[in-house]
Amino acid sequence: MTHYVDYIADQKRAPAIVAHRGAWHGAPENSLAAIERAIAVGANVVELDVRKSADGQLFIMHDATLLRVAGINRDAETFTMAELQAIALREDDGGEHRATTDQRIPTLKQALEIIRGRIFADLDLKDRGLFSEVAACARELNAAPYVDLKTRVMTREELNWVRAQDIGGVAFMAMSKFTSGTIHDTLALLSEIKPFMCEMRFDRLETVIEHREAFRDAGMALWMNTLNMEASGEWVDKTALVDPDRIWGRLIDAGVSVFQTDEPEALKAYLEARRA
Repeated sequence: MTHYVDYIADQKRAPAIVAHRGAWHGAPENSLAAIERAIAVGANVVELDVRKSADGQLFIMHDATLLRVAGINRDAETFTMAELQAIALREDDGGEHRATTDQRIPTLKQALEIIRGRIFADLDLKDRGLFSEVAACARELNAAPYVDLKTRVMTREELNWVRAQDIGGVAFMAMSKFTSGTIHDTLALLSEIKPFMCEMRFDRLETVIEHREAFRDAGMALWMNTLNMEASGEWVDKTALVDPDRIWGRLIDAGVSVFQTDEPEALKAYLEARRA
């Protein structure tokens, strides 16, 4: 398996599929089973959320509390790792109507053991202060070539913060918004750290289309979330399931080459049909 940065930089590759919190239709989100399922359905990247337990262990969990995924209304980070791993996760994306499973909350090390050499991982830190610690963990497990870390970069202060982190060997992805009035300033700022990819938002799709050459010259792939959330605007999975050309197709044509989705199987089927 090639290095994450080399894979993303390959101009001949198909658009990459990122399974949000793993492929959780059929496995608890952010579980080891969801990672295995992401691999099985053909996702290229799995997005995982990282937190730190009361006894200093890095673990995988999105929400601050365990209410949705396990029915426990208490902050996840107040538990020790042993306590967390005794808790059964609910099916799929949780909620009180979901049954419990045999899956437990994984440590970051357990997750990295699974992804190493099999799938890439986008590590979404709930506390960006964990950057250096997470990078060190990835290096320790020889998983650094397969993961990325990300945070917002829109100001000089945010750029300087990234520069101060010790993440050697781990790829960095910026999170930025591009608007017609600020895109040149934003690209100039990003050029100082040269992220291999950018998780982007934009004011209008035309802003992205009109600056495709600038993105290409920057050597920065474009990542788009089509998750069913307010920040995605009109670019959401629920619309893509009905009219994929309107969402995924238009974004691909605009130059987006990486998609984070809760519907990895549907996106894979669309990409295969588009190539046929």
